Amino acid sequence: MVQRSAVFQELWFSAHVVYFFIYFFLYIFLSGLLTVPPGLKAGMDFSETSAALFLSPLLKRSRSSHWSLCTDTFPPSSSSTATKIEEGAKKTKEQEKEGEKKRWAIPVDITSPCDDFAKRIPDPAIKWPFELDVFQKQAVVFKSHLLPLCLMFSLAFPSRTIYTSPIKALSNQKFRDFKNTFGDVGLLTGDVQLNPEASCLIMTTEILRSMLYNGSEVIRDLEWVIFDEVHYINDAERGVVWEEVLIMLPEHVSIILLSATVPNALEFSEWIGRIKKRNIYVISTVKRPVPLEHHLYTGNSTKTQKELFLLLDATGNFLTKGYYAAVEAKKERTSKHAQSFGAKNTSQNTSTNQDRAVWLTLLHFLSQREQTPVVAFTFSRTRCDDNARSLASLDLTNSTEKSEIHSFFQKSLSRLRGGDRQLPQIMLMRDLLKRGIGVHHSGILPILKEVIEMLFSEGLVKVLFATETFAMGVNMPARTVVFDSIRKHDGTGFRNLLPGEYIQMAGRAGRRGLDATGTVIILCKTSVHDMAELHTMMLGKPTILQSQFRLTYTMILNLLRVEALRVTDMMRRSFSESHRDSQVLIAELRKSLSTLPPLETEGQLSDLLSYYHTITELRITTQALQRTVLESVNGLKALSVGRVVVVSNVQHTNALGVVLQVSSDAVNRAFTSLVICEKGNEEMGGATQTSSATPHLYRTALFVPEGPCSHTVQKLKLQDISAITSKTLKVIPERIIDNYNKRQQPRFRLEPPGQAISTATQELLRLAESNPGGIMALDPVNDLHLKSVDVVEGVMRQRALQESLRDFKCTHSPTFSEQERMCLQEELDQLLFLVSDQSLTLLPEYHQRIKVLEKLNYVDGAGAVQLKGRVACQISSHELLLTELLFENTLSPLAPEESAALLSCLVFTQNTQCIERVLGVAQRIGELQMDYGIAQTAEDYVSQLKFGLTEVVYCWAIGMPFAEIAELTDVQEGTVVRCIQRLDEVLKEVRQAARIVGDSVLGSKMERASLAIRRDIVFTASLYTH
Repeated sequence: MVQRSAVFQELWFSAHVVYFFIYFFLYIFLSGLLTVPPGLKAGMDFSETSAALFLSPLLKRSRSSHWSLCTDTFPPSSSSTATKIEEGAKKTKEQEKEGEKKRWAIPVDITSPCDDFAKRIPDPAIKWPFELDVFQKQAVVFKSHLLPLCLMFSLAFPSRTIYTSPIKALSNQKFRDFKNTFGDVGLLTGDVQLNPEASCLIMTTEILRSMLYNGSEVIRDLEWVIFDEVHYINDAERGVVWEEVLIMLPEHVSIILLSATVPNALEFSEWIGRIKKRNIYVISTVKRPVPLEHHLYTGNSTKTQKELFLLLDATGNFLTKGYYAAVEAKKERTSKHAQSFGAKNTSQNTSTNQDRAVWLTLLHFLSQREQTPVVAFTFSRTRCDDNARSLASLDLTNSTEKSEIHSFFQKSLSRLRGGDRQLPQIMLMRDLLKRGIGVHHSGILPILKEVIEMLFSEGLVKVLFATETFAMGVNMPARTVVFDSIRKHDGTGFRNLLPGEYIQMAGRAGRRGLDATGTVIILCKTSVHDMAELHTMMLGKPTILQSQFRLTYTMILNLLRVEALRVTDMMRRSFSESHRDSQVLIAELRKSLSTLPPLETEGQLSDLLSYYHTITELRITTQALQRTVLESVNGLKALSVGRVVVVSNVQHTNALGVVLQVSSDAVNRAFTSLVICEKGNEEMGGATQTSSATPHLYRTALFVPEGPCSHTVQKLKLQDISAITSKTLKVIPERIIDNYNKRQQPRFRLEPPGQAISTATQELLRLAESNPGGIMALDPVNDLHLKSVDVVEGVMRQRALQESLRDFKCTHSPTFSEQERMCLQEELDQLLFLVSDQSLTLLPEYHQRIKVLEKLNYVDGAGAVQLKGRVACQISSHELLLTELLFENTLSPLAPEESAALLSCLVFTQNTQCIERVLGVAQRIGELQMDYGIAQTAEDYVSQLKFGLTEVVYCWAIGMPFAEIAELTDVQEGTVVRCIQRLDEVLKEVRQAARIVGDSVLGSKMERASLAIRRDIVFTASLYTH
């Protein structure tokens, strides 16, 4: 009993969070979820008054080493809490009576003081080396009221908690943290199982998903799941895993979600609450226990080493004075055009010698000011290594620290073979670490990364050159954070850091209980960065959580196999379909329709119904044509700088704009545009016209402001552009954007717009006034030369429909605009369609994938999973390819080491030569997918396979030492190790699949292959688990 309670405490206390118990206890007593315990037929009856009030609190991680509550209120005492519970329950019932839409996400107030904490809790279970925040004190106080009853329930109904993390390294770290304080903790990763019977299990989210699909017994006893770093749901590749798990978790499981960067927490919580039918309590705080100060650094020599300029103070004020001081300091060493607002277009590339000068100057300066340890975020593995190697003359440790580092390094690596201890990377890192310098990125050997992390946490690594993954994977704060650059490559091109990325990394500065403030420094190597870009990065809103839900063959086959949840149910409950909660609005529309008089169809209104159907078809035809135009190469070419467009979105209706800048991101293409609007409506958008009053009219009239004309500069998406006009304007984009961004700063907000903006705005207004009925758009066929049958037929149909509108008599009726029934009926029909399966965005792709599975005999015509389908269910990635290789006996003739080498193409991520044997199967699957309409081309499908480590893996499998295989490739050692570790998981999956088929020979061969690669430095146990 005590042990299990301790484990629950550790989930928060070890990370300095002290509010978990309040939810756990309230959950047991107030939610009613476990009135009947698992395995029993009867239970206890609890009062309804406060049912489900604290079921699934959404928590948020602070931007330092502690956990913090996240959003707005918290009860000061148990009595006031009970009152709020009753009020909340009463309000919910009143809302239901009045037919209001139920809100599942509930912000919680954390502002109530707790002055008598020491009196209430004289002997806390754990003592902290710092003063608790108010919300933390309140949580501990409230927990004490319910502790005895909770312990009783812990004895009566044993249960489990699962803590999930996005990456294995974080799982290992948390296992050590929890295990050191409390004993009953287990770890489950792809290659390690430690104490799997523990009441608290730590695992990656993928492991939990596998448990849910396979009906693991762990789920039966599961009570809580904690999702750490839940903003990982934004990850394009793995975000779908979080959605799958959240959707599939059983009803009796409560959830806690933690993140530092979720600006749309209420929206996200609303989705979770709706699919789980539970209130979600959103708890957040914007207060940092250690405030941050952000600086610009322009020094590069002993003479200039003190050129550190405060840009954003601890209270969040952006100091333009500091910015201009940095520009002034840099003036003598930069070109003249960098003097006003920074060198926006000046290259930030520097030579190795220049970088060395900057780093030596800065690190000497910080060391003198006792502002180490430092994390230096560098967005290139090569540059991390180069920066560290270039500091050969820098020594930041004393003799005692050198001795500690040497002793720990030797002890940690003692488990390695003699040859492995002499690897070049290990020798280099040993020299760097002795001088207090470390490097941390995916190319570093896993055991070395753990040594570096542990030395850093002890303060023995004074400067750590790290990539962005350090901020995500390791919870280790520093005194100072330095940004080598504010630009990174995101896979498609270079861009500035997003606000959420900057916050995540900058938040590593400041150690609670040690530092009054954390220091963040941005290097200005060649020039000072653009002011507006810095302001956006530091004070902009983090990227909102967006659904990355997608269909995979494994998901489809697993859901067809278990039958507990249909694939369409999974799609309907996904975050991407969160707009589907419209039942209350549907009921309201039906009620409104029942009170309206019947539709008039006499006299002039006799053709009203036909008119309505005509404009509906015209609207759909026009929208379809516009989508085709915007997705075409010629359409995108037309959207160049200076093109006048018609903008229609939630902010504008038929407002003219001019394109100023086109983003290079082909996936999320954006068009920075100047759009005219009403004076005073710049923030909310300028259109005073709306189509909601009379949506049955076909509107082409352009927006013309009723008062003075103003403007706004916005990033438009393709769907915001309703027409590409034939007009172009001569504009100076850089001046317009710079002037607009400058006037967004408080200091310059009242300045008049620059000449370039004024001219463009007046030109757009003149065009709107001279074309009030609409402006000529580029013709898809004649102007853009789109000659496909669909486009030509669409244009002809659009023209015919437009011409037919002239013949309708109903538009001349004095009561035409009063025919509200048709508007409401259309809205109702749209809502009914939206909540139907037919509107699911991924439904067509689902049918396409089902056809592929049927063709390959994974499922039959009735959707029943066949033998090949059951085999594919055991494989987490490349499921079709591996299954086909298995059934075609491609692997059977190969020796174990040859099988391992061949399968390495599935886990390596760098491209080189190909092997025809696997490519033929991959090409066939890719072509079959294309035949059934799946967007991925055969070439793209085949290109996923990388054979660059085939020889390396083969040599490793036959017993060659790691030092020798490292000489066979220029791939970094850490990447090789990670590839072989992932390969082991693939071999296990193939072994399990072979046993399902009944091929025991192949199964044993895969087992021998796995044993052949599981050795030495590649599979050395984590330092965190021993």
